[in-house]
Amino acid sequence: MEIWNQLLQGFMTAGTPVNLLWALVGCTIGTAVGVLPGIGPATAVAMLLPITLKVDPTASMIFFAGIYYGAMYGGSTTSILLNTPGEAGSMVTAMEGNKMAKSGRAGAALATAAIGSFVAGTIATVLVTLFAPVVAEFAVKLGPPEYFMLMVLAFCTVSAVLGGSTLRGLTALFVGLAMGLVGIDQITGQARYTGGVPELMDGLEVVLIAVGLFAVAEALYAVLYQGREVETQNRMSKVHMTAAEWRRSWPAWLRATFIGFPFGTIPAGGSEIPTFLSYATEKKLSKHKEEFGTTGAIEGVAGPEAANNAAITATLIPLLTLGIPTSNTTAILLGAFQNYGIQPGPQLFDKNAALVWALIASLYIGNVMLLILNLPLVGLWVKLLKIPKAPLYAGILIFATVGVYGMRQSAFDLVLLYAIGLLGVVMRRFGFPAAPVVVGMILGPLAEAQMRNALSIGEGKWTVFLERPMSATLIVVVLAVLVLPRVVGWHARRRARAEDAGEVGA
Repeated sequence: MEIWNQLLQGFMTAGTPVNLLWALVGCTIGTAVGVLPGIGPATAVAMLLPITLKVDPTASMIFFAGIYYGAMYGGSTTSILLNTPGEAGSMVTAMEGNKMAKSGRAGAALATAAIGSFVAGTIATVLVTLFAPVVAEFAVKLGPPEYFMLMVLAFCTVSAVLGGSTLRGLTALFVGLAMGLVGIDQITGQARYTGGVPELMDGLEVVLIAVGLFAVAEALYAVLYQGREVETQNRMSKVHMTAAEWRRSWPAWLRATFIGFPFGTIPAGGSEIPTFLSYATEKKLSKHKEEFGTTGAIEGVAGPEAANNAAITATLIPLLTLGIPTSNTTAILLGAFQNYGIQPGPQLFDKNAALVWALIASLYIGNVMLLILNLPLVGLWVKLLKIPKAPLYAGILIFATVGVYGMRQSAFDLVLLYAIGLLGVVMRRFGFPAAPVVVGMILGPLAEAQMRNALSIGEGKWTVFLERPMSATLIVVVLAVLVLPRVVGWHARRRARAEDAGEVGA
């Protein structure tokens, strides 16, 4: 009953006219960002982070959550009509959705994507409501050794999963950890890695790094490397489904929700894995296998889109209860919390209960808003694709520059912003993921503090991490994350070589 009372309080806070307006603006911007290929919610939230200096924390978090959520809905529109996923999670939707559009069923594909997103998002939000307080209650019992190992696990999983290779992911993580060390040491008061530059004494601003790596790097990369792409758009049809399509869609929505949700709660890096799993499941269970890859099967759109939204909603559990981001956007949301002096973690549900429950309530409200924004207005969103790329990216650069300069009115910050932007371009060019940099920078100083606390508990002995059952278990999990993929890959290669040798012998 306590959970429902707190949720009711959350609805009262989120339902105020100002907060409803922020939710609507966030959902609208998010949908637009999802529709425009290549921008993504991480870039949008990074670009708008400077508003945290002026806006109330609850309103700001509701706004950012709306962008995060809206981008997932909007991403399906371009995937289906243009075969251009606006977001990584929409890649699988494009496979069948675009085939459906080409065979004149774009409306049904868009409808099943929007309704599936609504169903999955609502069920996942109910699960967040029920399980987040339980996880937070358990997390309060963990000590510094367990927290340090949890952060090491977050470092390893985010680095291993986001990006083409583990080595590149870990390299990006160490760049972030190095950035996190710049400034005055919290314990000794010594200046570290400042190079005698007074502006670096306070450390690097998370907002500046996020805006540089995502927004500025995105715009510069588009200018330098992307050629003129000719886009062909499929004709829109009425956005509704037949009775048969409803019958085929609803089991896929439910299955996909329960595939996607667990992947969001663990630090396993985004929604790509559950969307592929959902697609594979639907293909296996479908009675219309001949439609897959030819005319387009509606289950192949309904499942992945629902899995995507369920995973995205579930990422709020580790963010709010453990302070661990499991995707690009949650890493930047963690930075937004820290801008307000709020540290997500087990105490968040006690210290900032009003904010947390208003945020959770806003997810229910945002889901309804997005269904209204996406089904009737889909024709309007598609018109966004007519915006020329040059003014669009110029606008992003102007917005990023003004936002960062507005934080401290420092010319040094602008030089640093564009230096970080160029670093982001180099990283993108050579396949280094940007998210581990932000994760390393935000969690690095926290992990350092927890490690020092753990060592002081163990009187300077490193064995303190092995003596406590929970931290010892986490060490095993970390080693499994790093070693198991290598072993599986090596075994698969060895078996392939043995089969090749057998064929040659024969």
